Amino acid sequence: MNNKTNSITTEHLDIAYDEALIVKALDMNIPHGKITSIIGPNGCGKSTVLKAIGRILKPKSGMVYLSGEDIRQLSTKDIAKKMAILPQTPTAPSGLTVSELVAYGRFPHQRGFGKLTPEDKKIVQWALSVTKLTEFEHREVDTLSGGQRQRVWIAMALAQQTDLILLDEPTTYLDLAHQLEVLELLYDLNRRQNCTIAMVLHDLNLAARFSDYMIAIRGGSIIKHGNPGEVMTAEVLSDAFSIDAQIVHEPRTGRPVCLTYDLLRTQALPITEEAVAV
Repeated sequence: MNNKTNSITTEHLDIAYDEALIVKALDMNIPHGKITSIIGPNGCGKSTVLKAIGRILKPKSGMVYLSGEDIRQLSTKDIAKKMAILPQTPTAPSGLTVSELVAYGRFPHQRGFGKLTPEDKKIVQWALSVTKLTEFEHREVDTLSGGQRQRVWIAMALAQQTDLILLDEPTTYLDLAHQLEVLELLYDLNRRQNCTIAMVLHDLNLAARFSDYMIAIRGGSIIKHGNPGEVMTAEVLSDAFSIDAQIVHEPRTGRPVCLTYDLLRTQALPITEEAVAV
């Protein structure tokens, strides 16, 4: 296996918690240099897949390749140099400043006692600048808004100097403005830094708006993958979420939008003479 065109490739991936099989025979590609969103109903295996490809969770069977290399053969430090992972609700030690947390991103590159080199400090300042956090670098992370804290975690990921960032629900608990703030930052990083981004998102319209590629999952299996126009269809959303969706195209971006939806309901059975006679 030597596929350099995809940052992440899985082959026949089975993932289980104890004996419960959550993901079954998953073959998935996350394209290099693109923004990929993984969508699907609660409990379908979205976050489980993200943990497996980030080597947080050990698969039951199957393979995960990172830039063509078997992820099992890579050291934790080597993986951290290639891939940054942000969980759904990251927490920082109390009292830590913004610049101190961002500096944690340099850990995979440090040697000896881990003292920051001039090069490390330069990269930390770059990450703060790119994420528009320079004015907050001496503030404690706990004092920031939710959107600002999320930007700090993204800055820490950037300080790792990786080409791939995995994010599990980066907009969770954020209001509408801060959701846009975070996703516009990720979009800008992708376009300016050629950073490959893969994330789990619940909001279908935000996923379609900011993604180049989407993967719809249900029951641990891929229902559909492709560009937003191919995935954000009434048929796919019916299969994935059991909803009857009306899809339109947003006039400013031309991207598909789920305008409204209803639950899919099974048709009522006709009343028979036998039923009436009972």
